[in-house]
Amino acid sequence: MLTRIDLRGRRDADPMALLPRAQLDVAAAVEQVRPVVEAVRERGAEAVREATARFDGVELTHLRVPAEALASALAELAPPVRAALEEAVRRARTVATAQLRPDEVVQVVDGATVTERWVPVGRVGLYVPGGRVAYPSSVVMNVVPAQVAGVDSLAVASPPQADGLPHPVVLAACALLGVDEVWAVGGAQAVAMFAFGLEPGELAGAAGCPRVDVITGPGNVYVAAAKRLVQGRCGIDSEAGPTEIGILADDSAVPAFVAADLVAQAEHDPLAACLLVTPSTELLDAVDVELAKQVGSAHHRERVETAFAGQSAHVLVDDLDHGLEVVDAWAAEHLEVLTVDAPERARRVRNAGAVFVGNHTPVSLGDYLAGSNHVLPTGGTARFSAGLSTQSFLKRMSLVQYSAEALATVAPHVVALGGSEDLLAHVEAVSVRVRGTAR
Repeated sequence: MLTRIDLRGRRDADPMALLPRAQLDVAAAVEQVRPVVEAVRERGAEAVREATARFDGVELTHLRVPAEALASALAELAPPVRAALEEAVRRARTVATAQLRPDEVVQVVDGATVTERWVPVGRVGLYVPGGRVAYPSSVVMNVVPAQVAGVDSLAVASPPQADGLPHPVVLAACALLGVDEVWAVGGAQAVAMFAFGLEPGELAGAAGCPRVDVITGPGNVYVAAAKRLVQGRCGIDSEAGPTEIGILADDSAVPAFVAADLVAQAEHDPLAACLLVTPSTELLDAVDVELAKQVGSAHHRERVETAFAGQSAHVLVDDLDHGLEVVDAWAAEHLEVLTVDAPERARRVRNAGAVFVGNHTPVSLGDYLAGSNHVLPTGGTARFSAGLSTQSFLKRMSLVQYSAEALATVAPHVVALGGSEDLLAHVEAVSVRVRGTAR
């Protein structure tokens, strides 16, 4: 069912060069979205309306979702879905709260302290995709850590449907979380709107859309490209690309479970990347049998088959240690460890957005109700970045306080270093205080 790549006896090979992954050409997309971003910067809400008509095929008379639409969506939300969202919120909030850090006061020497403070950003723009499917779970994953961090102002943007509003279940999730600023805007124009803001007016409403300090949330290549363009004007979480799963398994893995997890990830996107890494040919054979059954009955069969044919593979390795090297090099967004020693081996993983341990912890649990965040680094960027968390919305700030005595004690070192850099005014800024203290 999947292409097999045999890395046995090839431990010196570069997995990144040999293993498949969807190619996300953000650089090329940057030039495509640059005119959209510049138009929004220059012409504001009218440029957002034009881009929405062009890319989404929807003519908007107002960009901000009316309060009554949010209330109506929540009132009409199916009770089982509401109960699931409430539990997802509870679990996400529990984990996000544990991610808060207390201020730490460090006494450097007597009379000298450096206090490390964590301060929330003032305003955030949270992007919720709305292309092939609706993602109320992404509302939870973006909003909850921002709220826990203490952000004062939150705005959500999600692409409009044919009726000019984001998907009703997305609106319901926003209302459930108390988010009343929701914009029916998607794609690069949503990122530009958050970065540059919109002046008050007929399209943007009486309050307009003040610019944000940080933009978070997954999206397509055009969203990623727009984030790259505005980074520096505001912060971003990451340039997220197509979703991906890596599975490190041995013969203790249940083939039906493995196949189900590969299919589940592939149904997200034809560009989804799915990689099964194992030293067991028997497991691969058994998984292929299961895949033949499950793909045929998949709701999104065509999407799954495209992902499997395009950038997915079975990978044979010498042993589990070799397999760990391979998955660390690939640095998956989601990594499942399905081995006889799964808890211990999972702790040896260095590069993954999130690790799912054992036969009863599927990635789809993490998409909704594990308590962890599903906004994760893709495309191998887990080598140097992490998923969305409470910390994504906090800034570290140092408060430095020295007494006169502590300053006098360290002054000779400042004089020496400042003099070596020929920054004599720096030296004098300390010396004048020491002389004043001495008098």
